[in-house]
Parts: sequence; structure tokens; C-alpha cells
Amino acid sequence: MMGRTGWMAAGLGVVVMALTIGEAAALPARIILLRHGEKQDAYRLCAVGMERAQALAAQHLGRDATTSLFRPGEVPKAFFAMTLHTLETITPSARSWGQPVITYAALPDASGTLSADLLNAQTQQFARDLLTDPRWDGATVVVTWEHDHIAKTTSGHAKKTGPEKAEAAAKEAAKGPAHAAAAVAKDDARPEASSTLYDLFDLARFTEALSNWPSETYDYFWIIDFDPDTRQASSFKMLKQVYGGPFASVPQNEWGQPNGLTAASGCQL
Repeated sequence: MMGRTGWMAAGLGVVVMALTIGEAAALPARIILLRHGEKQDAYRLCAVGMERAQALAAQHLGRDATTSLFRPGEVPKAFFAMTLHTLETITPSARSWGQPVITYAALPDASGTLSADLLNAQTQQFARDLLTDPRWDGATVVVTWEHDHIAKTTSGHAKKTGPEKAEAAAKEAAKGPAHAAAAVAKDDARPEASSTLYDLFDLARFTEALSNWPSETYDYFWIIDFDPDTRQASSFKMLKQVYGGPFASVPQNEWGQPNGLTAASGCQL
């Protein structure tokens, strides 16, 4: 009998094929994809992340957003999340529309560790549901996800080798034992290629879609349009979050560049 890990591995190998051989009965018109806000720990956002959540609702994703990402007259059909951080990030925006957040729950255990198998499986299940469920046919949906499961492919972005992992852990050890353990756990949790939305939505077709989401980048949207005839992603664009007024202090760094946060922010670095 194949164990749980075996079944999961088998599933990871067939999901993309299953989504491209005509099984899908429906297809969203547009996905607005973003990463959660800055974290305090495994369970909650830090003050900067909470401010970003409010800024997203006020300026980009809320019903009365000042620079809305939605087209005139467009109403998002659903808001999706997975981890506690993603749920906390998108809740203000969803609430402004009077909508719940549909959650593919992946929660940390008592030690603050998120199961890599669970993150992989929930991402895979979400992609399968989104591309087949008739409720989302022709709709615009907002997806807030964990960055390594948006884009962290094995093409040039594989898990660290043994020596690389040891070197990274040694650097983190200078900050304390907990940092060293967290660095190793984070690398172990990185998904294989078929467990990222980048791969499950076949975004490698677009040169603008980057196969790795940088750890210090929290301030970008990926907007993906789908063609109902070809049943494939037909366009991709990456937009930076821009904030002013009361939210001008929210980090707005360029893709892959330092976000300027320090230990005094109370955020994980």
C-alpha cells in the first residue's frame, strides 16, 4: 500500500497534466495574486504587515480603493488565502466587499512549523479547484499566498545542497540557535516545481513572470488573465504596490531589493 507521502508525490506529478487535458469545466477570467504582508512570527503579521493589509484595502483592493486594481464596474467574485499571514493580510479588503475569505488552511504546529507536505498539497488542491470550479467561471478573483508557493521553482532555484544549507545555517547561528533552525526549516519547506502557482498556472510562458519570489519583496501584484478558448493564461503583468498619504511609510522597494526593515520594526528579517 502506498503511504501518504507516496500518494502526495504521485499527485504532484499529475496535477498539471490533469488541468490541461480538458477536465476543467470552468476558468476564471482574471487572477490578482499577491503575497502576504510582513510577519512578526509564524502566527501573525508585524505592525508593518498589518499596516500593509489596511493599505491594500484603502488603495488597491477594497470596495472604495483610491487606485483600485479592479476595472470599472468589476466586482471580485472571491478572495482566497492559505496561511494565517495571508488570511490576516486580505481580510480588510474582503470585508469591504462584504465577502468571506475562502481559506485552504495550512496552519503552523505548536512549534511554529508549517508542514511542507501540507503547503504543497493545499496549493495543488487550490489550483485544481480554481481552474475547474464553475463558480469561478469568467470571474475575477484575488489570491493571497505564501511566496515560496507562488514562485520557487527547481529551475535554478532548487533547495540548497548539504554544504549550502550548512553555510546558511552557520550564518544564522550567529544570530542565535533559533535563527539557525529556522533557516534550515525554511529551506526544507521549499516546494518542488509542481507545487507553486508559477508552475501550476504555466507562467513560464511569460518572460515577465519571474520564477523566484524574493524574500524581502512584499509589495507586488501579479495579474494573470486567462483565455476561455485556449484554457491557458493569455497575459501576465507585474504591478508594484504604491502607497501615499497615511500609508506612505509602508515599504515600497523594487523587486528583489532590500525593504529597509530593521530589527526595531518587530518584523522577521
